[in-house]
Amino acid sequence: MTPAGIDHWAIIAAGEGQRFRQAGWSTPKPLVPVGGLPLIDHAIRRLLAAGAPSLVVLLNEEGRESAAWIQARYPESVVRVVTRTTASSFESLREVLRHGEAATRSLVSTVDAWCPPEEFVRFAERAAAHDPDAFVLAVTAFVADERPLWVTLDATGRVVDLGGASGAMVTAGFYLIPSRVRRLSPPPGACGRLRDFLAWLVRRGEPVYGVVLGTVVDVDTPDDVRHAERLMTGVALP
Repeated sequence: MTPAGIDHWAIIAAGEGQRFRQAGWSTPKPLVPVGGLPLIDHAIRRLLAAGAPSLVVLLNEEGRESAAWIQARYPESVVRVVTRTTASSFESLREVLRHGEAATRSLVSTVDAWCPPEEFVRFAERAAAHDPDAFVLAVTAFVADERPLWVTLDATGRVVDLGGASGAMVTAGFYLIPSRVRRLSPPPGACGRLRDFLAWLVRRGEPVYGVVLGTVVDVDTPDDVRHAERLMTGVALP
């Protein structure tokens, strides 16, 4: 069943996978295997498990191999591939939101945020229960990122600080975005990256809330793949 009010679902998979390339991996990032399935397949399955009737996947213009993989496995009526090379993660977000212009609320996942499907379903359900005007993001206490985006929540779950030098939680790559926020226009040059946009929303007093999840792995390196695979098999991390 689709969580109430979510009528646009999307996956951002437009990154270049630079850290995988530096490690000698030639596989496009969306096709990097975790437990025998490409990252993009994990992401698509999560959204479908959460109730998405259809979704959009954004790839960069070098993503032909990833596009072919998706189109061979999912009908276009379920997964629509959009190909565009964007200048930043914030521009990628705006692009996927543009493909849901009439949506009341959009649920967006990054391709490299891996978690068990039941955790993502829990995020979708808890996020949808918030006020329809709230921007809701997933956060986790599991930190396995070279550049974590720290988040501080108050007792109600509202984000009171984002982007500080430290904290107890980090962002986890899943976002529920109301149409009102989609129409906001940050000052020119203020939001070069998605994290800049999130920090801007918090600074201007927008209702931004966090849903705390268990382990969410930001899969950016071969070590992150191994972390995710060990979690899939139930092996505790050191």
